[in-house]
Amino acid sequence: EVQLVESGGGLVQPGGSLRLSCAASGFTFSSYAMSWVRQAPGKGLEWVSIINIGATYYADSVKGRFTISRDNAKNTLYLQMNSLKPEDTAVYYCTKHRDSNIYNEMDYWGKGTQVNVSS
Repeated sequence: EVQLVESGGGLVQPGGSLRLSCAASGFTFSSYAMSWVRQAPGKGLEWVSIINIGATYYADSVKGRFTISRDNAKNTLYLQMNSLKPEDTAVYYCTKHRDSNIYNEMDYWGKGTQVNVSS
């Protein structure tokens, strides 16, 4: 079955960096668009970034600070987060879209990894 397992979260000071990873299995990873979505404490879900074969897109709140990437040989999705702010504190979820089209909906989610940005 499809499995998405996030890792790399933790506590970091404002201005610091973290790299999140998502290990994917149970499907042909290279054939699907992938996203990161986050949920801050007491808040709703916020889409962060998406990647397919040749395009990446970012929410305005993270553009210029975060970079999404993928290693298809390792079936792994990444989110490099730099210049972190307290408002980036959230649970970060790795998600799979239903095909390679970045405009189509997500159909599988990981369980999330916690990121805390605090001094």
